[in-house]
Amino acid sequence: MRRIWPLVAFLTVAASCKTPAPPFTSAPVFEPGKQAKNIILLIGDGMGLGQMSAAMYTNNNRLAMAEFPVVGFHKTYSADQLITDSAAGATAFACGSKTYNGAIGVSNDTLPCFTIMEEAQQKGLATGLIATAAIVHATPAAFLAHVNNRISYEDIALDFVKNPADLLIGGGSQYFRNRESDQRDLYSELRKKNYYVSDHSMEDLLRAPFRADQGFAYFTAEGQPGTYSQNRTYLPFATRYGLKYLAQRSNKGFFVMIEGSQIDWKCHSNDGKEAVLETLDFDSAVREALEFAKDRDDTLVIVTADHETGGMAIQPGSKMGRLKLEFTTNSHTAAMVPVFAFGPSAELFYGIYENTGIYTRMRQALGFSSDAGTAGGNAH
Repeated sequence: MRRIWPLVAFLTVAASCKTPAPPFTSAPVFEPGKQAKNIILLIGDGMGLGQMSAAMYTNNNRLAMAEFPVVGFHKTYSADQLITDSAAGATAFACGSKTYNGAIGVSNDTLPCFTIMEEAQQKGLATGLIATAAIVHATPAAFLAHVNNRISYEDIALDFVKNPADLLIGGGSQYFRNRESDQRDLYSELRKKNYYVSDHSMEDLLRAPFRADQGFAYFTAEGQPGTYSQNRTYLPFATRYGLKYLAQRSNKGFFVMIEGSQIDWKCHSNDGKEAVLETLDFDSAVREALEFAKDRDDTLVIVTADHETGGMAIQPGSKMGRLKLEFTTNSHTAAMVPVFAFGPSAELFYGIYENTGIYTRMRQALGFSSDAGTAGGNAH
């Protein structure tokens, strides 16, 4: 089924999206081969060129993503299917190996794979996960958990508590307390590890203290957070303050993954208007990452997607600010997706490569040795 959505310039877009910051007037010139101290990996789930183009043409022909000096493409397919899911796609980024659809941090033979975030932890870097989905959803989960099935949310939460990132912001509080499988209070277990733990029912994220001497976990919803149009607007704020927090948390650097999760969901629904709003919200987080990195010489910013969803295309009859969008499917597609890079070692991300190449290039940028070690967890 094909649906057409007229897109008028959105008055509902937040101020950060209505009035984009001016583009870089003099982007830093980085020495080729220079290693990065910090990596900010931003993943727009389901975001392909169609979604990006539609967002740009409803936002005064501008996006933060359009300002990156390095552009490449990666091939998204998984080990068992040409069309990947988010779990296999994120595991390829996190572990550097193709795996089956539904796998979280495990190889194609279901063995735990050592993720780049776990390696960063071992080397003393601060780590973080921020998402507009439940924090145990497929994409963030793949960076710290090791389970055979992506819907094992309570098992994923256990892995998060066993080996937590310094910073956790996303939905899914129900998997950390009021659990169905056991009576464990994972809030308390995190607090015993010197974490500040809070959620939407206790206080607004804007009032939560980001203290470098404590881990930080904030749950934005009991299950999945609402949509951008339902006033879920925390992603740029969480990005801005999360990056400041991580920079103070360790003098060795940091690795953080930030996901705009619901671009994918709106494309599954073939809802063009909402997909554009979600993409613009994600681009606001990209802007925050660039603003953090542009005056530094130690931070590599990477923007990509795990896959494209919906086969979104801008149709004839469209005009700037008023688009006609069509979808070819309500599922994922096998289209290659772009990779944008800015900062030291950004040149590694030119070209066309497998999605596993994101992992190998990030490790190279951080100066990690060829021996990646072994996973600290066990698949459930």
